[in-house]
Amino acid sequence: MFDTLINKLQNSTYITLETTPGHSPAFSPIVDRIEELGLDKLVDGFSTTDNPLAKLKYNALFAAKMLQDRFNKPVIATMSMRDRNKIALQSDLLGANEVDIRAILALTGDPATLSDQPHAKGVFEGDSSLLLDIILAFNSGMNYAGKPFAHKPQQIYPFAVVNSYAKNPKTLQKKMQKKIKHGAIGIITQPVYDLENAKQLIELKELANKETSGENKSAEIILGVFPITKLRTAQFLSAHVPGINVPNNWLEALRNAHEKGPEEEYKVGFDLSKKLFEELKAYHPKIHLMTANQFQIAKDILV
Repeated sequence: MFDTLINKLQNSTYITLETTPGHSPAFSPIVDRIEELGLDKLVDGFSTTDNPLAKLKYNALFAAKMLQDRFNKPVIATMSMRDRNKIALQSDLLGANEVDIRAILALTGDPATLSDQPHAKGVFEGDSSLLLDIILAFNSGMNYAGKPFAHKPQQIYPFAVVNSYAKNPKTLQKKMQKKIKHGAIGIITQPVYDLENAKQLIELKELANKETSGENKSAEIILGVFPITKLRTAQFLSAHVPGINVPNNWLEALRNAHEKGPEEEYKVGFDLSKKLFEELKAYHPKIHLMTANQFQIAKDILV
């Protein structure tokens, strides 16, 4: 299962769909909705998020297990440094390993100050590089302290993230190099909104791979796509989310459409998003689709 996913990432077309577990003890409605729309037949795998914005949600590893069991397709489970120390991280990886949850997206995590839980504190024993190092140790048959396991874990496939935009591109290259050095084989970008931005990210990835080639390490870039169908979403991403660049022509088109009503606003935003998806897929068919669980939009983009 995972060998097929990694082979597609490195040699073919690769499309994964993000799922966000809810504030609920039931993840099955999300799984049911994906099956109802036939989305499992349109993607190569899924991902599950880990308490984004430090808001309490259903566990990403359990959600990944449910998706894999239902669709027999690999799931990249997110693990954040915010909520676990080294002991908990390794314990979760051990349990996940036996039930075949073996693709892990390593995140540092949003600050605990954003949490909806009173007085929540972040752990942050390190950034995402620490989790990548733990995975390297597991893949060598030992824990992070260097103690060999009684049974070697099955191989774990580490992923990481990077911003899609920076005023100084060298900053992005250095961040990519760091994640590749620590073992990431796939780097998912923040949402991309134009082809030139995507081309620059791919060039930076190539440079980062060259810098780490002596260590026999390299990674593939996976372009993040987040469809925009509302002006306020575009404005929020543009003004408040670092590492994302929403082009002025998108903002202007959505502003004009907004004045004509919600139907026109949705149509213009969807058309821009669909066109972008098709352009990116033709140029670099390694895409991670994020729709905040708006799975009908995901299907409309994919078909």
